[in-house]
Amino acid sequence: MAILMKQLCFLLFLFAYHTKGSTIHLQNEKELSNQELSNSSSIGRKLAGTCNFFAGKWVYDASYPLYNFASCPFIDDEFNCLKFKRPDTSYTKYRWQPSSCNLPRFNGKAFLEKWRGKKIMFVGDSLSLNMWQSLSCMLHSSVPNSRTSLVRKNGLADLTFLDYGVHLLLYRTPYLVDMVKEPAGIVLKLNSIRSGDSWRGMDMLIFNSWHWWTHTGSSQPWNYIQDGNKVQKDMNRLIAYYKGMTTWARWVNRNVDPTKTKVFFQGISPTHYVGRDWGAPSKSCASETQPFFGSKYPAGTLASSVVINKVLSRIKKPVYLLDVATLSQYRKDGHPVSYSDHNTMDCSHWCLPGLPDTWNELLYAALFS
Repeated sequence: MAILMKQLCFLLFLFAYHTKGSTIHLQNEKELSNQELSNSSSIGRKLAGTCNFFAGKWVYDASYPLYNFASCPFIDDEFNCLKFKRPDTSYTKYRWQPSSCNLPRFNGKAFLEKWRGKKIMFVGDSLSLNMWQSLSCMLHSSVPNSRTSLVRKNGLADLTFLDYGVHLLLYRTPYLVDMVKEPAGIVLKLNSIRSGDSWRGMDMLIFNSWHWWTHTGSSQPWNYIQDGNKVQKDMNRLIAYYKGMTTWARWVNRNVDPTKTKVFFQGISPTHYVGRDWGAPSKSCASETQPFFGSKYPAGTLASSVVINKVLSRIKKPVYLLDVATLSQYRKDGHPVSYSDHNTMDCSHWCLPGLPDTWNELLYAALFS
């Protein structure tokens, strides 16, 4: 925890140092850290309106899940835990209960009617895929006899609910900013979003990025990272994330007309590989079958959440933050583990039905409340 706070203080000091024209003068790094962490939570409250949807607890609800894994045709095998014989099902039975209000019950038919003839696009990595497939199943369960069409081509998937003319699209791009193949190798360009042309013309955009920013070694898909005119082998990943998301924010400011397009940021999805994060040092997600029920998650605020809150605090166009980081930290029980077609331990993604259904309930609340 002390190391994390030092890293946060250093990072936030850099933010303050690089903020031109800033009128904020803080006495020390501790004061800066406290202010930034306070801003992180206040943004969620502000964007959620009069009720903070993102502060609450998990409660057991026998009426869940919202759909049957066997009757939804859109779940990939990497998320279909029950198909791969996961023995426990309690992780599908938890409902998020905000402290100061109730979430509206998800109504897929009402969602489709509201967005009739519209295009909704998820833009991001495999956590966007997780949420996109969840929403697909939730809608399908509400209108099981509605005709659908699913087309996948060149990294773009388009699920259309034909009776409503609603397009539910997924654009896969792990960093939002560009990766470009050049003679020297693949370069991650922190200042470039050429692929953004594919995001134009949408009625709703739901962005996500963080998962791949921490990847190193053989799982890192790029060889070099470019910041302005400087090309280098690597740099501090939180600072790189901040710079990349600032480029994304600039794209939103320049290209989104808020009278035509609603913009959401999906929020940070945590991992549960290290048991000390929830006070169980000898464990990982492999043995977990219940949420964390404590009042304060031991690992504390995610540094990546602080970064994206900083970016969103400066964006000019309206962007709604689905601030799911803390409520997702509590769900150490909801990962695929080894119950998928992957031969690895997965404490990063989420089973379906499961936690991403709650993310979509929060999206629904933001749209209908």
